[in-house]
Amino acid sequence: MPKKKVAGIGASSDRGKFSNKAVRAYADQGWEVYPVNPKGGQIEGLTAYKSLEEVPVKVDRITLYLPPEVGVKVLAEVAEAGAAEFFVNPGADSDELLEEAKRLGLDPIAACSIVDIGTSPAKYT
Repeated sequence: MPKKKVAGIGASSDRGKFSNKAVRAYADQGWEVYPVNPKGGQIEGLTAYKSLEEVPVKVDRITLYLPPEVGVKVLAEVAEAGAAEFFVNPGADSDELLEEAKRLGLDPIAACSIVDIGTSPAKYT
C-alpha cells in the first residue's frame, strides 16, 4: 500500500513547536511529509516548500499550523490542492478561518492532527 502524504503548513525547524513535532510524528508513523514554510530550506532533513503550490505531489492530508490571521490567507491554496482531509490544529483555528474554509468548500477538522494519527505531541521534545 502506498504511503499517505501530508503537507504541514507552517512547519518550523524549532523542535519545541507543534508544527515541528507534527513533521516528526507523521514521519515516525510512516507518512511522506512535505513541510511548507515560506523560508524554504530544510526541516528535520526534509525539503521545506515555500508554498503549498510548490509541493510536487497530491497530498492526502493538509495540516495547518499558522496563526488564524495568517492561515486564512492560505485557504484558497488549500482548497485548490484538493486533499481528502484538512486539519486545523489548536491555535490555528478561529471562527473566521473555519467559516472561510467552509465557504471555499473545505471540510475543516478542528483538532490536533498528531493525536489523530495515534501518537502524542508530548512524545516529541
